[in-house]
Amino acid sequence: MDKPVYHRDTCRLCDSHHVELVLKLAECPPVDAFVPAERLGEKQSLFPMDLYLCHECGHGQLLDVVSPRLLFGDYIYTTASSPGLVKYFGDYAAKVLSQLNLTPGAAALDIGSNDGTLLRFFKERGLKVLGVDPASEIAAAATLGGIETLPDFFNSKIATTIRQERGAFDLVTANNVFAHSDQLGDMADGVRILLAPAGVFVFEVSYLLDMMRNMVFDFIYHEHLSHHSVKPLQRFLAAHGLNLFHVETTPSKGGTLRCFAQLDGGPLPIDPSVARLIESEVDAGLYRRETYDAWAARINKAKQDLNAELARSQAAGRKIAGYGASATGTVITYHFEIGATLDFLIDDNPLRQNRYSPGHHTAVLSSRALSERKPDDVVILVWRFADMIVARNREFLDQGGRFIVPLPDLRIIDRNTPLPAAA
Repeated sequence: MDKPVYHRDTCRLCDSHHVELVLKLAECPPVDAFVPAERLGEKQSLFPMDLYLCHECGHGQLLDVVSPRLLFGDYIYTTASSPGLVKYFGDYAAKVLSQLNLTPGAAALDIGSNDGTLLRFFKERGLKVLGVDPASEIAAAATLGGIETLPDFFNSKIATTIRQERGAFDLVTANNVFAHSDQLGDMADGVRILLAPAGVFVFEVSYLLDMMRNMVFDFIYHEHLSHHSVKPLQRFLAAHGLNLFHVETTPSKGGTLRCFAQLDGGPLPIDPSVARLIESEVDAGLYRRETYDAWAARINKAKQDLNAELARSQAAGRKIAGYGASATGTVITYHFEIGATLDFLIDDNPLRQNRYSPGHHTAVLSSRALSERKPDDVVILVWRFADMIVARNREFLDQGGRFIVPLPDLRIIDRNTPLPAAA
């Protein structure tokens, strides 16, 4: 792609032109583009993050596609940096191996393998593993750490090369990356090329229905081009020679859909879970415009409530910071228009610290800033981890500070608020 962004006018899954804008979010720079001090002079362009609904197949998606080289070339997110995600992938690996009866010697490939966390669990169980990930530095580090990782974008061309050089795979996984490509058809073709006759493709994506229910609109950003649900996925996979035979949901990331697919005509029966979730999607109005209008109204109310609270704080002369230098935090900062309100950001990941936020260039500091800079109010931008953050920073509350949690509904936490157990 030569241009930094282009707008497609057809559905990514079924190529229909019958697509409609159903949720408009504020334009953002690449949401994970936290920059070092020496790059503060570089301009960071803003790109649309609007959600469209296909009225032909029901797929939710962004139609403005930002160049993947721009988004992922300097990618710094690692799986191991996310709270609880290492344990999650350990449980995930154990469950998938049990469900599919995979034994030592089976071959597994992970698309978008990042630092190799999931593959490491498979390797410990005796599987032969290979990762594919476009973030070159992360891929190199994973290889050095014992998880061979090809530094490239996954597509049918690289799949053909892998198949010719290494043979078929019993398991192909793709976790929270099947939403990243504008060429999902080619990616699905690549999976089909790699699968052994009885092989299984297991992938996780954010589940649009749970995103709406749980107010996780901040997962809508440039990298996440697709926001999946079962009905359009079943149709899409079938068009590419794959059979969706089992689906399940997990609470991870505010609502995740785990899908199991095999080659068309594969040996495993279709589980009732597929029809059951499709029925729940239809009943919830997931394919109707008015459902998105109601979601937009809830998001707008959350924005108004937060801004009203921050206006009161500013009027009282209180110093305000944000907690969480993350992609989702960038979405909230821009859509809720609070970038100019936050004096600095706090993050527990050393890779984020001493960088500056996308666009607003707000400094990212460690949690020591709570005691050193003494903010009065801290907006927890990574609100899904609010209880854990509060439990770890009780001293801030004891000193008179307040945590403000913006979603799913505004919540104020001070020294008089009953607190969760320390994490």
